Amino acid sequence: RNERGRCVCVAWHPDWNRTWHVGNPDLTQCFQNTVLVWVPCLYLWVCAPIYFLYLKSHDRGYICMTHLNRAKTAVGFLLWIVCWADVFYSFWERSQHDSGASSSTQAPVNLVSPTMLGITMLLATLLTQYERLKGVQSSGVMLNFWLVAVLCATVTFRSKIIQAINEPLTVCVFRYTTFYIYYTLLLISLLLSALSDQPPLFSEASKDANPCPEIGASFLSRISFWWITGLIVTGYKRPLEQKDLWCLNSEDRSQRVVPQLVRRWNNECLKVKRPEEKTLYSPKKAPRGERKEGVPVEESEILIMKTPQKTREPSLFWALCLTFGPYFLISSLYKIIQDILMFVGPNILRLLIQFVNDSSAPSWQGYFYTALLFVCTCFQTLILQKYFHVCFVTGMRLRTAIVGAVYRKALVISNAARRTSTVGEIVNLMSVDAQRFMDLITYINMIWSAPLQVILALYFLWQNLGPSVLAGVAVMVLMVPINGVIAMKTKTYQVAQMKSKDNRIKLMNEVLNGIKVLKLYAWELAFKDKVSAIRESELRVLKKAAYLGAISTFTWVCAPFLVALSTFTVYVMIDERNVLDAQKAFVSLALFNILRFPLNMLPMVISSMVQASVSMKRLCVFLSHEELQEDSVERMAVAGSDSISIEDGVFSWCRNDAPTLKSVRIPDGSLVAVVGHVGSGKSSLLSALLGEMEKLEGSVSVKGSVAYVPQQAWIQNATLKDNIVFGQERKESWYHRVVEACALLPDLEILPAGDGTEIGEKGVNLSGGQKQRVSLARAVYCDCAVYLLDDPLSAVDAHVGKHIFEKVVGPQGVLKDRTRVLVTHGLSFLPQADLILVMVEGEITERGSYLELMARDGAFAEFLRTYANKEQEDDESGDICYLHHHHQLATVRTEGEVLGKKAKNAEVGRITEADKANTGRVKLSVFWEYMKAIGVVLSCVSIFLFFSHHFASLFSNYWLSLWTDDPVVNGTQPSREMRLGVYGALGASQGIAVFCYSISVSIGGILASRYLHQSMLYNVLRSPMSFFERTPSGNLVNRFSKETDTIDSIIPSIIKMFMGSMFNVVGSCVVILIATPLVAIIIPPLGILYFFVQRFYVASSRQLKRLESVSRSPVYTHFNETLLGASVIRAFGEQERFIRESDGRVDHNQKAYYPSIVANRWLAVRLEFVGNCIVMFAALFAVMARESLSPGIMGLSISYALQLTASLTWLVRMSSDLETNIVAVERVKEYEDTEKEADWRHDQSSLPPGWPTAGNIDIRGFGLRYREDQELAVRNITVAIHGGEKVGIVGRTGAGKSSLTLGLFRIIEACEGEIHIDGVNIATLGLHELRSRITIIPQDPVLFSGSLRMNLDPFDGYSDEEVWRALELSHLKSFVSGLPDKLNHECSEGGENLSLGQRQLVCLARALLRKTKILVLDEATAAVDLETDNLIQSTIRTQFDDCTVLTIAHRLNTIMDYTRVLVLDKGEMAEFDSPSTLITKRGIFYKMAKDSGLV
Repeated sequence: RNERGRCVCVAWHPDWNRTWHVGNPDLTQCFQNTVLVWVPCLYLWVCAPIYFLYLKSHDRGYICMTHLNRAKTAVGFLLWIVCWADVFYSFWERSQHDSGASSSTQAPVNLVSPTMLGITMLLATLLTQYERLKGVQSSGVMLNFWLVAVLCATVTFRSKIIQAINEPLTVCVFRYTTFYIYYTLLLISLLLSALSDQPPLFSEASKDANPCPEIGASFLSRISFWWITGLIVTGYKRPLEQKDLWCLNSEDRSQRVVPQLVRRWNNECLKVKRPEEKTLYSPKKAPRGERKEGVPVEESEILIMKTPQKTREPSLFWALCLTFGPYFLISSLYKIIQDILMFVGPNILRLLIQFVNDSSAPSWQGYFYTALLFVCTCFQTLILQKYFHVCFVTGMRLRTAIVGAVYRKALVISNAARRTSTVGEIVNLMSVDAQRFMDLITYINMIWSAPLQVILALYFLWQNLGPSVLAGVAVMVLMVPINGVIAMKTKTYQVAQMKSKDNRIKLMNEVLNGIKVLKLYAWELAFKDKVSAIRESELRVLKKAAYLGAISTFTWVCAPFLVALSTFTVYVMIDERNVLDAQKAFVSLALFNILRFPLNMLPMVISSMVQASVSMKRLCVFLSHEELQEDSVERMAVAGSDSISIEDGVFSWCRNDAPTLKSVRIPDGSLVAVVGHVGSGKSSLLSALLGEMEKLEGSVSVKGSVAYVPQQAWIQNATLKDNIVFGQERKESWYHRVVEACALLPDLEILPAGDGTEIGEKGVNLSGGQKQRVSLARAVYCDCAVYLLDDPLSAVDAHVGKHIFEKVVGPQGVLKDRTRVLVTHGLSFLPQADLILVMVEGEITERGSYLELMARDGAFAEFLRTYANKEQEDDESGDICYLHHHHQLATVRTEGEVLGKKAKNAEVGRITEADKANTGRVKLSVFWEYMKAIGVVLSCVSIFLFFSHHFASLFSNYWLSLWTDDPVVNGTQPSREMRLGVYGALGASQGIAVFCYSISVSIGGILASRYLHQSMLYNVLRSPMSFFERTPSGNLVNRFSKETDTIDSIIPSIIKMFMGSMFNVVGSCVVILIATPLVAIIIPPLGILYFFVQRFYVASSRQLKRLESVSRSPVYTHFNETLLGASVIRAFGEQERFIRESDGRVDHNQKAYYPSIVANRWLAVRLEFVGNCIVMFAALFAVMARESLSPGIMGLSISYALQLTASLTWLVRMSSDLETNIVAVERVKEYEDTEKEADWRHDQSSLPPGWPTAGNIDIRGFGLRYREDQELAVRNITVAIHGGEKVGIVGRTGAGKSSLTLGLFRIIEACEGEIHIDGVNIATLGLHELRSRITIIPQDPVLFSGSLRMNLDPFDGYSDEEVWRALELSHLKSFVSGLPDKLNHECSEGGENLSLGQRQLVCLARALLRKTKILVLDEATAAVDLETDNLIQSTIRTQFDDCTVLTIAHRLNTIMDYTRVLVLDKGEMAEFDSPSTLITKRGIFYKMAKDSGLV
């Protein structure tokens, strides 16, 4: 009787004889009644308050009552009732006994436990209801509670049954009944809590078209990632498409993530600015205060001078921590649990070896250990995958945030800052640097986790082997500095490589943007060599990095072995009596294997951190750039008289040089013309009004909204209609008016799909004039108060220009009530202007109306007199009499018909090809291509070296197991020196093999990437122009940056890891099979399961990766476009729309990325389960066969099995990574099969040396078309031009003028007819032979970044004297000699630091240098003022006197003295004769001349 009273004391000291050392174990009654009941209660009471607070802050909307919820509540109440029944029964029992001494028989436990349990059940029921109100669909907290309760009850359940069988008389029927009911209800509760409830009302997910199933998934489905299975099955059945992807969860979207980071970053910047300001203001106060005390003033000033140097940079790192830290901390919690669980395996291994050695142990213990091992490894798997999931999601949000922040910054960055970084570099910030952060986030926890693992491992090792562990530790400590040095060196190489890469991408960007010019000048080879030179320096750095990498691989692969070797050696040598038995050796080996991971990871993490810190710096610099002064232009809304006024304004592009602008006032609704020479600051004036320049002093104010037409039209890659409407609302009638006024109707006729035609990047499929008019139409459509027009009439023909002036800009135009500032070179428009500003060298020298300025007889009048046409002066009023000519509209049918061409389905209008996602498996041929690129011999050698390394490794461990089984004689092992020697030798051979294969793979990778890049570069340059018009430059740049980077650095390391893990898996299986042959039954089914999971996964994962990389290009393309048009976007105030568009594209990209992360986790959970099964079976069969197994072999087998899980997962990861990354090779190779131009040079050239000597051009029945499916752009043209003739080519826009010249240079091959130059058919020549012998001055002057000299003469074929002579003749000599570096003056990207006119003159200088017999001018003087134009014309007349000159002219006065004029109309020859004859004929030419006021 007294036993019962002692219950509480005994509870904590279970009876070992009853629970452990027997064949059929059981727990004491007392333990069951206390501990097993209290554990679940404790769990819930600890969790409830925290969980309650969490739910309070995370409200998702409530869930309506469902059957599931009713059932949960009902079961909870039943449980509560059952527990209270127990309590009342105990009271009843008590009252039954007499109130004598016998009352002590009733233990208090019987009251306390059920009461506690009852209250807990009530709490559980209430929590379930509270969850429902807060919208929790499936709860982990509750599921775990029910699970713990069921597990504890199961033990009691078993022992109650045993008790009932063995001692039927002691059974209390009521208690048994209540317990069985309680147990059943617990099981039901557990089942119910595993199910998921319906989604809450008003949740965000219900708004999405295709919501992510994760939100509604049950807890079990979440931790095992079961919810993605549907997508993976779909992906296995058919390739996934964009429509299969789910919407992003709201907390991962740009609109949620980016503003958080931007806000935190701005706070950081403000923190930094505040201290600076204090130091600036203090000098004013300081002296006053100090003079009173008589302290010298200088001292205080010196102090103040010193302080600003200490101001810290704003910390991007801190901003990121604040934004993503809280969520990321969860992962650290998971990581700690996982680290501790890692050491369960080796400890259970120790117990298993003990169990095999101790034949008296009951056999259930072996099975118990096996089960424990399985449960722990499975739990570890789930925790680890959860940890990775959190990390990857954080990484994804981080990338979204960085891309968003960079994009927003790029829209407000000042011009001076914009110059410091090229487009290529900024795009790199988005692609490469954001990616670096993503990669780092997954490892960053290793910084504290790796040391923790090392310490734990050393602790267990010390317990196992004692002080001899220190020998191993010493080896490890030695390894760390070696790798530190390697990491530092790698960092310097990294920076150098990034620099080369930036330069190469920048150059490629320019080559692709200016490809037309390269082809016209036949300069491809010069630029190919430039790119190759940069590439070679990049590869040299890569090669050095590869050698370092080989050394570090060598140290890390050999580290665990050296550690083991040194430890065992010391252990055996210290003392004769130290015997190396199986338990010591293999538990140590298992621990050494655990050690290998953190030690391997640390250098990776450190180098990853190093890379990320470089990226962090770059991002920080970019995000801290100066922004445009928002207040530099005041936007007045007041009804004042002046629409624009500048008071004493001084502006500059950067802080150092300042062109000045005096005060200007422009009244409302007036038309202001700005004239001046090239480079006199006309465009700068408009930029100042837009607030694009640094305002040094003065004030600028503009009333109302502004529309801006830049000098070089910026066209988006969208339909023509979208380009014009530009995000405004659609007003049909107004749209028609605008299109008509801007003379776009005839162009809509020509375009394949009317205004639904897609315009290529930078407007490749529009002519210069069309681009300008679209740009103008965009501004007009916008309907603003102030219009800033930067020479929109330069690129259009005279009569179109006149039409636009009349209809749009002039006094009767659409904009007649608005304020218009027009920069122009066209003198004919000046009389109509209300005010003319004359600019000279950045200052406004004269202003006034046309008549005033003429009367003043200053510089302007002089300027006019020189250039105005004689006919104009004859006119009495001095005004031009306008003839209203709609001749070009007469040919057009009604607007409705033209715009109705939308019916010409939009497909016709598409020109750019989106990056296509290949589908299906990567073909083996791709791997073969890569092997060929490496070299087949080198590949085979590498594979052999891999094999020998793993063979040596296996054999050394087998040798160890033989050693541990050596018999012990007199407490020592006799042959240990021999055993140790062989063990060491095997280790050394491993090391040599590792080093060799590491070197061979890296060198092979470099050979391959050199070969692949060279062939891609050559193939791209050999492609015809049509290829570049179809392919967005984003795709090409992507190939040269992302894919090439993959081939350079990622593929070789993946191949190394893939081979390593493959041999590991095979080796482990072999060892397990040798030890326990029974496993052979299990491995095939598990192998099949593994294979299926892998194929399932790879099919989806590969496709997701492709979708992700395809949706990545548009992000960069859009970004590129934004950077080029930033000033236009700002002028129109469309920043918000572009930011939304960019966010949308990023989200679209992450939509494919998120499922691919989850698919990885899905796979890992499944595969690790397979691995855990193998471990379990290896242990199980070892326990079953413990009589026949030696402990050494068993230790070997299980320590290999423990490694297997990691290797298996790694193998699938690597094989799928290999498949997804080898796609880069496929994409780089795909340009081999695209169409190519004709050969550049023929081997035996039949050309006479100085060809062409006379310059006769004979065109016979010539015709060409742009694309196969279009009609001829030019047809049946037959013209004979004699040597030395000067021929003008005229015709309205789209008449085929430029097409004819493209045919002459064979940019587009003829469809019919032929062209002969000096009797040679040009179709028979090599392209370079043809293009290098005739010269063109193209329409868009393209310059490349590099020295001015390189821009004139990339092949270095001319002497400096010749170059200077050419500059002199092109009127650039004074400008160039004024530059500090003269000919070596660096041109920026696209020649942006020269004005458009100066660039045009550089193109003229190129032509003068080459001085060939045939010169083609393509609207060359469009961007130049009349004075410069005259200079150019006179230069051409004198210098090219004996050459044949073909000029495509807009200003007819330039060609009035030519020998003949060719008039084209709709692609056919309309007239061909001398100008005077054509005027007397009164045909098309006469009308055009009349429009220009020449007749």
